[in-house]
Amino acid sequence: MGRWAIAVHGGAGVDPNLPLQRQEEAKQLLTRCLNLGISALTSNLSAIDVVELVVRELETDPIFNSGRGSALTEKGTVEMEASIMDGPKRRCGAVSGVTTVKNPISLARLVMDKSPHSYLAFDGAEDFARKQGVELVDNEYFITPDNVGMLKLAKEAKAILFDYRVPTTAYETCGAGVESPLYMNGMPISVYAPETVGCVVVDREGRCAAATSTGGLMNKMTGRIGDSPLIGAGTYACDVCGVSCTGEGEAIIRGTLAREVAAVMEYKGLGLQQAVDFVIKHRLDEGLAGLIAVSHTGEVAYGFNCNGMFRGCATEDGFMEVGIWE
Repeated sequence: MGRWAIAVHGGAGVDPNLPLQRQEEAKQLLTRCLNLGISALTSNLSAIDVVELVVRELETDPIFNSGRGSALTEKGTVEMEASIMDGPKRRCGAVSGVTTVKNPISLARLVMDKSPHSYLAFDGAEDFARKQGVELVDNEYFITPDNVGMLKLAKEAKAILFDYRVPTTAYETCGAGVESPLYMNGMPISVYAPETVGCVVVDREGRCAAATSTGGLMNKMTGRIGDSPLIGAGTYACDVCGVSCTGEGEAIIRGTLAREVAAVMEYKGLGLQQAVDFVIKHRLDEGLAGLIAVSHTGEVAYGFNCNGMFRGCATEDGFMEVGIWE
C-alpha cells in the first residue's frame, strides 16, 4: 500500500490588493474541499472518484470561476468547460461550451465512462447530458450579481478580464491596467487573476487522477475554448503523476503544460517538485500560470510564476497547507 496525497487550486495570479475577507473566504473553501477529499481517501475511494467529488464542491460554490459563479461571455451568458483524467490507463473525458449542466466535471466523467469519445462540446455535450440524465439548470443559475457588474466594467474598458471580481489599476506580475496591457497571442488584454479550479489525487493504490473546471474569461468571445478541457494542456494524469493547471490558457496550451510535467519526470528522471519547477520556468515562455501535481509515490507539489495561487495540499503523513502567496 502506498500513501495518498491531494492538492486543490482555485486559480493562479492573485491581485496583491485582494481584500482580506475575500482571501479568508477562499482559504475556507479550499480547506473544506481538502477535508472532503481527505475523508474520501481515508474511506478508500479511488483517486478518480475523489477528484470528481472535490471539483463538484468547487463548482457548486460561487467563490471561484467554475460552475455557479462562472465568468460571463461577451453576450452575458455562461459557457463552461471541464476535463478529467484517470492515470492508470490514461482514460479521459472533457466538455466545452456547456450552458445548463450544473456540474460540468461530472459530465466530463460521463464522457469518459459512458461514451466512445474523449471530448464533447456545445450542443453535442448538452444533448449527451440530457441523455445521461445529469442535473440541468437554467443558465441564470450560474450568473451572480458580481459577474454582471464586472462584465459591465469589462465592456466599458473594452477588455477581457481574468479575475473579474478584483480589478487592479497598476501593472503587477499577474495584473495589468488598461494602459499597460499584457498580451495574449499577440493581442493586448487587461489581465487579472484567473480563477479556474482543479484537483489532483493519488490514492493508496498509487493511482493518480486530475480534474479541472472553469467558466473561462470574463467578456470572452462566445465559443472560446481555453486550456482547462484540453488533455495534456490544462489536465493530465498517467502512471507517474497527475497535474491540473491554471492561468493564461493560451500559454498553457502552447506549452502543453500538464503533459510536460509527466514528460520531464519520465524522460529526464526529475522528481515531482523538480519537474514542476522546470516546466514553470522553461515551458511558459512569457505566459503566466501555475499548477498543482501529485506523484504515484505520494508526493505533492505546486508552482506558479505570478503573484500567487489559491491552493491547498495534504498528504497521508499529516502534512496540510492552504495558501495564496509565495
